[in-house]
Amino acid sequence: MLYWLTGLSDGGDIFNLFRYITFRAGGAFFTALIFGFLFGRPLINLLRKRQGRGQPIREDGPAGHLLTKQGTPTMGGVLILGALIVSTLLWARLDIGYVWLVLFVTLAYGLIGFADDFAKVSKGNHKGVPGRIRLVLGLVIAAAAGGWAMYLQGVADADQVARVAEYDLLAGRLALPVFKDVLINLGWVFVPFAVLVIVGAANAVNLTDGLDGLAIMPVMIAAGTLGVIAYAVGRVDFSTYLDVHYVPGTGELLVFSAGLIGGGLGFLWYNAPPAAVFMGDTGSLALGGALGAIAVSTKHEIVLAIVGGLFVVEALSVIIQVGYYKRTGKRVFLMAPIHHHFEKKGWAEPQIVIRFWIISLILALIGLATLKLR
Repeated sequence: MLYWLTGLSDGGDIFNLFRYITFRAGGAFFTALIFGFLFGRPLINLLRKRQGRGQPIREDGPAGHLLTKQGTPTMGGVLILGALIVSTLLWARLDIGYVWLVLFVTLAYGLIGFADDFAKVSKGNHKGVPGRIRLVLGLVIAAAAGGWAMYLQGVADADQVARVAEYDLLAGRLALPVFKDVLINLGWVFVPFAVLVIVGAANAVNLTDGLDGLAIMPVMIAAGTLGVIAYAVGRVDFSTYLDVHYVPGTGELLVFSAGLIGGGLGFLWYNAPPAAVFMGDTGSLALGGALGAIAVSTKHEIVLAIVGGLFVVEALSVIIQVGYYKRTGKRVFLMAPIHHHFEKKGWAEPQIVIRFWIISLILALIGLATLKLR
């Protein structure tokens, strides 16, 4: 919204600053951070008053959780989403389709998570909206986003191919990291592929959100990494220098990513051990969906699997555990997702959380390195 102030600029005044994505990204970060600090405590008090006993704790989970986490309010993701949406609408260019695409996925998955959290609190147990309903809704939203991304990339193809030398047609194509000259034409199969990326990211982050502060920091690290990638592939000069595929308009997603980081830090202030509030499915599904949508928009779906490798491992641990147990009646891990396995082995909660943060940072650096490697 504030971008339109550039219309008042003569090129040498303060309004000219709003032309720069980096300046507006900084504005989005601080707006979201301040939003989190201002509304965090009032929201927690409201949730505690409305929810009474707080988020239901799994009886088959780690025994310590029943003592330390019982009564903690959930739906704290509302704080992150509020900060993220306000900061993005205020600082991003609203004439860029990718901004609306990512906001659509984030808000839609946030609504699914909110309904699930509300059902859990209302019923007083950990079973919320039936899994099949959540899955179907998630698939429909992700399919719409995949088709939308194809449309936006097709429009960019037509607009840019005449103006940018050696411009690669991107709609319906899969770009590979390292092998930067390779574009695999998936056609309309790109839509189900995008569905896999977005739904997989949303559910993987949801599974990771099981300890105080465990999910939010890796999400912020991944968002920062994808924001840098979005900025790079959205500029002709950077994409040419790095020899990555140019995706016009995606640079604005840096503003969204900065807002997510600011809102995430504001939430982490209250989610740090011992947590005063949980993000719940409201936050985890929304943030995971957002990461998937950014990756699809920037043609870096495979890089997301590297940057978000922690989420991949968490999801795989559940898949392996369930599949192996159904086949043999035995367990591979003491408990899944894998962070609970380490709890069962005697690791302290802060120890698990900080070590997982370190792993996320290492994976993010590896993901960023793919911009230069070929």
